Amino acid sequence: MKVTAITLRPGNVIEYNGKLCVVVKNEIIQPGKGASVAQVELRDIRTGSKDNARFRTQETVERVRLEQDEYQFLYMDGDDVVLMHQTNFEQIQINKDVIGERAAYLQEGMIIEVETFEGEPLGFSFPDTVVLEIVEAEPVVKGQTATTSYKPAILENGVRVMVPPHIESGIKIVVRIEDGSYVERFKG
Repeated sequence: MKVTAITLRPGNVIEYNGKLCVVVKNEIIQPGKGASVAQVELRDIRTGSKDNARFRTQETVERVRLEQDEYQFLYMDGDDVVLMHQTNFEQIQINKDVIGERAAYLQEGMIIEVETFEGEPLGFSFPDTVVLEIVEAEPVVKGQTATTSYKPAILENGVRVMVPPHIESGIKIVVRIEDGSYVERFKG
């Protein structure tokens, strides 16, 4: 759908130079003489490269609507992630490199939101946190609990995380998916 450049907001997806780009920043510049322009910072959805574009404020650009659907994670098939659509039960396979580092946090039955354009998956929204068990942690050093130091631990998915000294192997913890950080001990 065509929209004027002045109405673009961060998060909007537009087609620019034959590529799908998400608007990162939009600033209206009013020079002392002449018409106002929209200075837009764009990031290519597929490659991640950034670009700057200038549009006249009344110039129209093609805004793209991404379809957002919920999928359930079923299993890993080699390097592929197998997901099932929540309403029509159609299964899709996506290479885990497309999802990125967050693919390590996928758990059986987890619901994620997949953004697609013409059937091609482009974006993934995960839950904020996940519960994982620690399989390996360094032993507690006496007196270390008095300070706010952290020690490395390995989670059941193979990811390394920094945890407080009192956390040991076999304990389940809550991990923030966004940055892979320890949140709290799982109370369950």
